[in-house]
Amino acid sequence: MPRASMVIAAFSTVVEWYDFTLYLYLATVLSRVFFAGDGTSVLVTLGGFAVAYLMRPIGALLFGHIGDRLGRRRSMLMSMTLMSGAMLATALLPTRAELGPAAGALLLAIRCVMGFSVGGEYTGVVAYLLEGASAGRRGLVTSLAAGASEVGALLAAGLAALTAGLLSEEALLAWGWRLPFLFGAALAGSVLVARVRLGETPEFERQVATGSVPRNPLVHALRHHRGGILRGFAISALGSITYYVGITYVPVFLTSVGAMDEASSLILATVAALAVILVTPVAGALSDRFGRKPVLIGFAAASALLPAVLFNAMAGASFATAMAGAVILAAVAGGVSAVGAVATAEQFPGEGRLSGLALGATTATALFGGVSPYVAQLLLARTGWAPVPGVLIIMVALSVLPVLLTMPETAPGRDAG
Repeated sequence: MPRASMVIAAFSTVVEWYDFTLYLYLATVLSRVFFAGDGTSVLVTLGGFAVAYLMRPIGALLFGHIGDRLGRRRSMLMSMTLMSGAMLATALLPTRAELGPAAGALLLAIRCVMGFSVGGEYTGVVAYLLEGASAGRRGLVTSLAAGASEVGALLAAGLAALTAGLLSEEALLAWGWRLPFLFGAALAGSVLVARVRLGETPEFERQVATGSVPRNPLVHALRHHRGGILRGFAISALGSITYYVGITYVPVFLTSVGAMDEASSLILATVAALAVILVTPVAGALSDRFGRKPVLIGFAAASALLPAVLFNAMAGASFATAMAGAVILAAVAGGVSAVGAVATAEQFPGEGRLSGLALGATTATALFGGVSPYVAQLLLARTGWAPVPGVLIIMVALSVLPVLLTMPETAPGRDAG
């Protein structure tokens, strides 16, 4: 496919993850702006993040049906249009001081719209990159979706840290929190304009030419690819919990245990995001060289051994120790996401691919991504035990390892048995 189309598709995930992770990075600020500001406000805010994430499979199923029936390009245009509107609405939303408790309800409703649109966005981009890449470079090229998403997370962490660091507490709560969301709305609008020029993937054009486009992609995936759906669920479960507990939850964790203030923890998150960007293409290229299976097993083993020790080390430690722990967690999570992107998409042929991803990968992301920060914070608040977020990652990693050990290799040119 033309390089310009591939770049535009990959860059689109910058916008998607910028706004979605921005909410999490500003969770402690938003809890004071939109909710009562008492001890349960952070939990309520994280609960809103979890509820919004539960909308992802619904959006993925709808946009997946559109992408499998009418083309990847059309699905991606529609999801970005909806996402742009949700970003702008967040930036302009009245606060609790202006509207009362209804402000918090509106914030959570907008997050649900965002979760719905993101559900179709990421699977569409992954399929687009996979189908547009040459066979020997699919791991590297598809990993760009994960890498670009982390660029968005880096922007979110950086602008959140800059906003919190430069403004006074009063200014941040009064109007400063809006600035990062306004930037996201402008960024989404520019990407939407660029996306109009996207071409359709050769894979979907092949389906149209041969008449193999499934009439009901969801039924097709359930009938023919149940094993792929289950494997995609397992891979995405590991990628989601390592990412959302091992990366985006870390600033909330450090603030909650009193290890850092908000500004310092966001600086740390910015460095961790940079680590993921560097690891992602390396992991994708390794999966092209050695196969998806061995690389995923290696990252899963690291996920089963390291997180509890690292969370315990970060609590009450020096800034340097906390930084080292966060970077290691981020590198592991980035590797899983990079290889997981191509591995989950390769569980399905072109026919019904987006619907299969919606049933497997996106459902796992909703359950293990959106809910896990809330569960981690709840367990931390009730137990006071610093390693508990890492234990959540370990439990999922140990459950997923048997699936990875028995799954077939999907990298082109390697043993598929």
